[in-house]
Amino acid sequence: MIEAAPGIWLLDEEIVERAARASGPGGQHVNKTSSAIELRFDVRNSPTLPEEVKARLIKLGGSRVSQDGVLILFAQGERSQEMNRQDARTRLLALIRRAAEPPKKRVATKPTYGSKVRRLATKRRRSDVKSARAKPVDEDI
Repeated sequence: MIEAAPGIWLLDEEIVERAARASGPGGQHVNKTSSAIELRFDVRNSPTLPEEVKARLIKLGGSRVSQDGVLILFAQGERSQEMNRQDARTRLLALIRRAAEPPKKRVATKPTYGSKVRRLATKRRRSDVKSARAKPVDEDI
């Protein structure tokens, strides 16, 4: 078991890792070895994550989360497979820790008097600039 956040533990079976060939430069080494790691974590069907953490993790994952609710992380920055595995796991745990923190409540504030005056003055200047662009109206007729 892996401690993802305080009070949240992940089972080793929940994390699926697969080795793949890394892209980019590297010559013969990168062409012959599968040093990149694709880590998959099924967020929706995880028995260990609370529902609110699952929802925040799916939102934090963004495009890395599939339609089925599977978080996919691809690590290929290092030359060794083991270091890429550690990198992928570290990134997964960091995402879970961020998702475990409850969001701060927003405190509603009112704009200050000065900010209202500045906003209206800017709007007036813009209006004057735009009205000055208009064709002059013939008042003799």
